[in-house]
Amino acid sequence: MAGRVDSSMVTTAMELPGYRIVRNFGVVRGIIVRSRSVIGNLGAALQTIVGGNITILTELCEKTRGEAYELLLMHAAAHGANGVVGFRYDATEVMQGVTEVLAYGTAVLLEPLPK
Repeated sequence: MAGRVDSSMVTTAMELPGYRIVRNFGVVRGIIVRSRSVIGNLGAALQTIVGGNITILTELCEKTRGEAYELLLMHAAAHGANGVVGFRYDATEVMQGVTEVLAYGTAVLLEPLPK
């Protein structure tokens, strides 16, 4: 199986309703390490003066999580999986201004339950 697992086959639960797990491929992950740019830091600092949602950082976080998620979907498919259960995100500051975002879960082969 090549490509990526379909997003509809990913869940934070340990099972996907309507399907049964027939094979467990183990933990899969997508990891992105990203730093903020000087311009991004300046823009975020200006937004903190006004208060409210810091859109520059929100957009950066959303983009980074999206990229980590896509890598996870590809990693799972490369193992032959068609689903991911127990999906989670984690983030760690590796050094000042540099953050690692990890998307992880258990890659599984799912088959529909009989109707």
